[in-house]
Amino acid sequence: AGKSHEAGHRIARRGALINILNPKLSIFFLALLPPFLSGSPETATLEMALLGGVFMAMTFAVFMIYGLFAAKMRDWLLGSATAMRWINRSLAAIFIALAARLAWERT
Repeated sequence: AGKSHEAGHRIARRGALINILNPKLSIFFLALLPPFLSGSPETATLEMALLGGVFMAMTFAVFMIYGLFAAKMRDWLLGSATAMRWINRSLAAIFIALAARLAWERT
């Protein structure tokens, strides 16, 4: 359990760095948030920080829900022989279709 816990922290840290260093997020904030500011230059920085914090909290909550749902679905899918059989059959059909398309294009 210790290794998976450590790997989880590494994944979370890497995800946080990717988001912090993502220039699209900065452009998003600079384009979206100014219309919601009061217009006072004295409070603009505080208002941007507050709106950014609200956005981060909401995003965190949504991603937590996604993560919890994904963990439940993973447990359910891996624990269900019927679900795994259908997943394997579906993937086999997709690969067969891709192989047929590739063979058709090469002729």
